[in-house]
Amino acid sequence: MQLKAVLFDMDGVIVDTEPLHRKAYFKTFEDLNINVSEEFYSSFTGLSTKKVCEILKTTFDLPISAEEIASIKRKYFKHFFDHDTDFDLLPGVLHLIKNYHENSIKLILASSASENTINSVFEKFNLNFYFSGKISGDSLKESKPNPEIFEIAAKLSGEKKENCIVIEDSTNGILAAHLANIFCVAYKSEHSKNQNYEKANLVISDFREIETEKMLKYF
Repeated sequence: MQLKAVLFDMDGVIVDTEPLHRKAYFKTFEDLNINVSEEFYSSFTGLSTKKVCEILKTTFDLPISAEEIASIKRKYFKHFFDHDTDFDLLPGVLHLIKNYHENSIKLILASSASENTINSVFEKFNLNFYFSGKISGDSLKESKPNPEIFEIAAKLSGEKKENCIVIEDSTNGILAAHLANIFCVAYKSEHSKNQNYEKANLVISDFREIETEKMLKYF
């Protein structure tokens, strides 16, 4: 075995868009006049906007379509994405991305986020140069914890699954990597709340812990 490809989640790993999503969702809840508890909201972690909006429509028996709910949420998200001054890459992740790239390790983005959100993040922070492929929630039949996203990402890398790792931060994402039978690194940050790391192969809180040379002992 040899480390040849890294399959990155985006939210909570490369950027923390959760505060932006949170603001956008709660503005949407206000518009829809529904009361979403913190416990219920935390269960959305790792799910696509499409899936969340389908859940909202069913749970609250809303008179508008899931697509219309998603449209409201995305309008608010774009506003916060463009104007929130605190929004930036997570500490140390750009150094890690460069470290892998310099060591000829293929990088694939495997995110539940929409293609528009992914492209906006990659353009804002100039990440396209480092990644050889991107998968969004828009192109998937199933949401995490279904392993589909990482099965596809591994194929896209052109490498065997035993030569890949997944970097994830959410319960659903970690379980998806586990079900795909791919080595999973769980990134536990100050932003991570109520997530389960039991199925991860390795839990870290600093990206320096998984630079290329540090991963040799696992491969």
